[in-house]
Amino acid sequence: MKRIGILYGQERSFPLALVDRINRAPQSTEIVAEPVQVGGVALETPRKYDLILDRISQDIPFYRAILKKAVLDGTIVINNPFWWSADDKFFNNVLARQIGVAVPKTVILPSNQHPPDTTGDSMSNLIFPLEWDEIFHHIGFPAFFKPYSGGGWKSVYRVTNPDEFFDAYRESGQTVMTLQEEIVFDQYFRCYAIGRKHVHLMRYDPKSPHHERYVKNPPPIEPALEERLRGDCLKLMGALGYDFGTLEFAVRDGIPYAIDFLNPAPDADVNSVGAENFEWVLDTASRWLIERASQPPDPISDYHWATFLSGGETPKSRAPRVRKPAAAPKATGPARPRGNA
Repeated sequence: MKRIGILYGQERSFPLALVDRINRAPQSTEIVAEPVQVGGVALETPRKYDLILDRISQDIPFYRAILKKAVLDGTIVINNPFWWSADDKFFNNVLARQIGVAVPKTVILPSNQHPPDTTGDSMSNLIFPLEWDEIFHHIGFPAFFKPYSGGGWKSVYRVTNPDEFFDAYRESGQTVMTLQEEIVFDQYFRCYAIGRKHVHLMRYDPKSPHHERYVKNPPPIEPALEERLRGDCLKLMGALGYDFGTLEFAVRDGIPYAIDFLNPAPDADVNSVGAENFEWVLDTASRWLIERASQPPDPISDYHWATFLSGGETPKSRAPRVRKPAAAPKATGPARPRGNA
């Protein structure tokens, strides 16, 4: 019998409903689902699950470590813990442009304060001061200033002029940040994508209170825009190598700009996404996880890091992966604003 484990944190409605839905499926005599149970893990600890859906390891380093062991042991882990460990939002924007998905103009900046155990002498290759006038001219104001990796709208600032930017920059401390063009949108979408083939488009209002952001009784989507949104979702999920996630698009002059698409453990709580969206995610996730658990794991042909990043050789039964190029080194270092030390 195949065993599916759901690894989760504080959420309750989605993971528990997902376990129940899988266990009530026609294939329940062949596949069983349960919340993951784990204690101390030894090198010799045997594999317990054929597939694990990861909803929390981004916040629990212990979970991330044991999930990478699980991959080596032959467990299918959704999403790939190796890519998730290495990924960041700046690189994802670089990749999006490479595959033809529109993104806002974006500049990554060194941290305002020295990283731990470094000094000014450690930053021998850093231009000082930074080319602030050039950067501001390229991005424009208003703009969004946010961590190059992270989520949940943590440490995100909307800045309308250089003084507001420099205030936020000082507050950012040792966090590596990006400055990104504001897209003044007339439509906004949050899209669920599962298995790199199922897409659910949801009209979304990021300016509303959290529990009111998913638009109720949404108007229909113009066909050409719907086709492009679905296509861009599948392009990004395929290129990034994720099987479960959400992607956000701000539509300006008919063009959808990918705003946030590093979200491999997205909100699925019925109280926030609403009953209709919840049912789509629950039904699609349960059917696809059963399908995926019934297939063999990606074979590990060697033990190089790149093998785990790409997920091994892709079986013909799955959608083809677009392999990522090697990520550039992350820029860090102090950069005090001109006249604002």
